Amino acid sequence: MGLLNTLLRAVTWWNGSTLNTAIYTSRKGIRVGEDDQGNVFYRNADDSQRWVIFNGEAEASRIDANWHGWLHRTWDEPPTDKPMAHKDWEQPHQENLTGTALAYAPAGSLRRADPIERRDYEAWSPE
Repeated sequence: MGLLNTLLRAVTWWNGSTLNTAIYTSRKGIRVGEDDQGNVFYRNADDSQRWVIFNGEAEASRIDANWHGWLHRTWDEPPTDKPMAHKDWEQPHQENLTGTALAYAPAGSLRRADPIERRDYEAWSPE
């Protein structure tokens, strides 16, 4: 399993980090923090570069607003040092589920297991 993981890391980028990214991170990266999904955030010594090592699939929508703002330099302090204030009505961050089985499907959608029968629409048929 170890050799297979090393080989996969050398040639794939969508499931964690590549081998080169892991080597660069171990040499130059300063760990800044980790989010609730296990994604780990780094910066270099002069803070000219910031990056994330995903825990699992590399999907940008898996990063919540706190860390997104830090990565894109909206603010300088990472959420570990200065957490954002959240309102009580805010829902927790959720990744984009479009294209997955968990994506939202309205009541009339054919993707639902129990689509409703529509009575307000009559299909056209040629005569």
